[in-house]
Amino acid sequence: MARNIEIKARIDGIESILPLAAKIASEGPTEILQDDTFFTCPNGRLKLRAFSEHEGQLIFYQRSDSAGPKESFYVISPTSSPDTLRQTLTLAYGESGRVRKHRTLFLVGRTRVHLDRVEGLGDFLELEVVLADNEPNETGISIAHDLLEKLAVSPQRLVEEAYVDLLAKLPNRAIHRTAAGSR
Repeated sequence: MARNIEIKARIDGIESILPLAAKIASEGPTEILQDDTFFTCPNGRLKLRAFSEHEGQLIFYQRSDSAGPKESFYVISPTSSPDTLRQTLTLAYGESGRVRKHRTLFLVGRTRVHLDRVEGLGDFLELEVVLADNEPNETGISIAHDLLEKLAVSPQRLVEEAYVDLLAKLPNRAIHRTAAGSR
């Protein structure tokens, strides 16, 4: 499986980070609309990411929930039929959450810098430092910390949980989820 080092932080606004990211980026910005549907999965996380009616990715990943940089193992499988796949997986496994976001993507070397505006949650910075086979995690962690500093994001702003978990904790989401689950 491919792997990376991930780190996520809450930010006051994408606008404050955008010029800093553009200054250090080798590519970008690329604007991406993402609709992520999560499914019940005992061995990690399984999500379907839809970009459009005809383009998506089924993504399985494993990672710990911790505030600092964390290793993530993942497998990505492209699909040209995300709506049908979502329906199939929901019937088979059950939907456990949904996250809609507008992502501004920059590449800084081998790091994907995401400026995310998440529906219902606000603005976040997410870094994904892609690791080579057998490369130590410490290399990616060092790169992530360096980028946080360059982007003027304090370690106190780091977030442990995935967006889907943060959304599930919101009072209105918990009520809706309970009502939907009781049918």
